Amino acid sequence: MLINIGLVLLGFALLVKGGDYLVDGAVAIARRARLSSMVIGLTIVGFGTSAPELLVSVQAALAGSPGISIGNVVGSNIANIALILGVTALIAACPASRQTLRIDMPFMVVASLLFVAVAMTGTISRLAGLLGVIMLIIFVSWQVVNSRKQSKGAVEDDDSEPIMPLWKALIMVAGSFAALVFGADWLIEGAQGIARSLGVSERVIGLTVIAVGTSLPELFASIMAARKGETDMAIGNVIGSVTFNILSVIGLSATICEINNSDEGFLFDYVLMVALGLLLWLFLRTKHLLERWEGAVFVLIYVAYIARTVLTTVG
Repeated sequence: MLINIGLVLLGFALLVKGGDYLVDGAVAIARRARLSSMVIGLTIVGFGTSAPELLVSVQAALAGSPGISIGNVVGSNIANIALILGVTALIAACPASRQTLRIDMPFMVVASLLFVAVAMTGTISRLAGLLGVIMLIIFVSWQVVNSRKQSKGAVEDDDSEPIMPLWKALIMVAGSFAALVFGADWLIEGAQGIARSLGVSERVIGLTVIAVGTSLPELFASIMAARKGETDMAIGNVIGSVTFNILSVIGLSATICEINNSDEGFLFDYVLMVALGLLLWLFLRTKHLLERWEGAVFVLIYVAYIARTVLTTVG
């Protein structure tokens, strides 16, 4: 028990410091590259924190476990929007730029709908996976080019605020990703051990501890971004993670090995994932802001979703 408690505390510490340094390094890269915090959140932060999902889904596809590949992505996306953005908004209201409302959010929703449409056929072919990867490359390329164009007329940074050297920022970001991955793994391992010692079933552990644990890198990166006033990066992290999960995690998995999945049990999860994306878009469009009470609504939805999943499984 003491070892498991130690793992939980060590994992938590790594997640906190990893998220802290990740934001600092990412902001420095954004300033050096003349990119907005939103674009850095969509790309470096969003994609980096989703790397664990990519590894799990590719391994599951190769092992002939399509349910894990799809469930990993759908469950992570639900957690990204409902849990991560919900908790982040409770800490600090998150404003949304015009580009987020006009480009990023619609693209995320369309990607979600296309994924569900293809997945409901029972087969995600290699061609569909490859098209998803190509869509992602085009989207990211456009984001980078557009951000650099917008920054051309920007005022140079004040010399009184020195920018971190690029090499140091890159090392900080790489080290932060490692801390987030190891921190999440150790926290999950410790929590599993504690749960088992208390007599909690493996099934419930998987649906609660693991479900939340795999989203911890995104959660702590977004929380630290919000605490440092980089709310654009927090929203970009979630939108980037959701988009990456669909187009790259599923896309690469299907490209490597066609995903055949006839399990109709995902229908409710598909609907909830798309509904959460649409609800987020609606919340952001009202005042161009995700308010604290809206964050609370998302957190309550996630709690209800986990409770329903556990009760359905146990029943």
